[in-house]
Amino acid sequence: MSQFLGIGMTHYPLLAGTDDHMAGLLRWTLTDPDIPQAEKDLENWPESMREEWGEDQGRGSAAVHRARLLEGLRKCRAAIDEFQPDVIVVWGDDQYENFREEVIPPFCVLAYDDLQVPAFEVMNDRGSPNVWGLPDDFEITLRGDADCARALTDGLIRDGVDMAYSYRKRAGAHFPHAILNTQLFLDYDHAGAEFPYRLLPVTVNCYGQHAIARKGGLARFADIRNETLDPSGPTPARCVAVGRAIARFFKDSDLRVAFVASSSWSHAFLADSLWHIRPDTPADERLYKLLVEERYEELTSTTTVEVIESGQHEILNWFCLIGAIQELGLEREWSTLVTTSVFNSNKPFAVYSG
Repeated sequence: MSQFLGIGMTHYPLLAGTDDHMAGLLRWTLTDPDIPQAEKDLENWPESMREEWGEDQGRGSAAVHRARLLEGLRKCRAAIDEFQPDVIVVWGDDQYENFREEVIPPFCVLAYDDLQVPAFEVMNDRGSPNVWGLPDDFEITLRGDADCARALTDGLIRDGVDMAYSYRKRAGAHFPHAILNTQLFLDYDHAGAEFPYRLLPVTVNCYGQHAIARKGGLARFADIRNETLDPSGPTPARCVAVGRAIARFFKDSDLRVAFVASSSWSHAFLADSLWHIRPDTPADERLYKLLVEERYEELTSTTTVEVIESGQHEILNWFCLIGAIQELGLEREWSTLVTTSVFNSNKPFAVYSG
């Protein structure tokens, strides 16, 4: 049996909410007075988008979208359970959560031990009840491995990767939901409370020039018209190189390691050219085709400008996974791309094994 497993999945926050709230981001976007009325006019939307929006602003189609996401998540969880990892390395973006104005590291190993984390802070902030009907202050335990995280960081530095590390979560800040929702969704039936595996999170500055400028989140066009952009995040090629280096470190261990890229791809609220109304599906489908066809050199040549223009900021987590699967020679067992026009982002899933 292989010593390594690769997983790609989504951490779409609104999956933790009810169907009634799943298209809430688009409803909010359509109230932006600086979006041209013609862009808001349903008659000008693609037919598939009008059908998905329906007569109830996406409430009816939310159940279908949820079912497709859960099918992908359960395939990922089944692969993890069969593999029985000692540790799960998770690449996830920090969306103005642990890292803010004081410091924005390109990459950071979170060297934490077990941590009690509120499960629904993001949903509470958006006024959505959680789909499980649990109390707003419900917490889950994220099982960490600080010793392994410290060893990984040291190994990466010796390998030429100037890796940052953190021993303590920022006080008063949300825990990065890309990491939290990885556990929440892989253990969806129990709202993350019965997940038995240890996580080793590695945050990626996916939001780059928008990390502070937009506080890693939603923005009105009036707010971004004269925004001061931040320095860029790491390039796709650098993410591949870091993913390779992390995989190399674990090659020399006797651990069974699963590598997880946690993110959706193009996000509507980041796709300025599409007026934040829908994700850039053609851009996602092009990169997904390269992924499936294992045209990794073409994938790695994707530029930061292309990523930003398509609202694909969070795809950088997947480039880290691509580096790991190349380094380890893992092969794709299964994958799918769940596309949508009204639920903010397109969501890929994948399973890779040796």
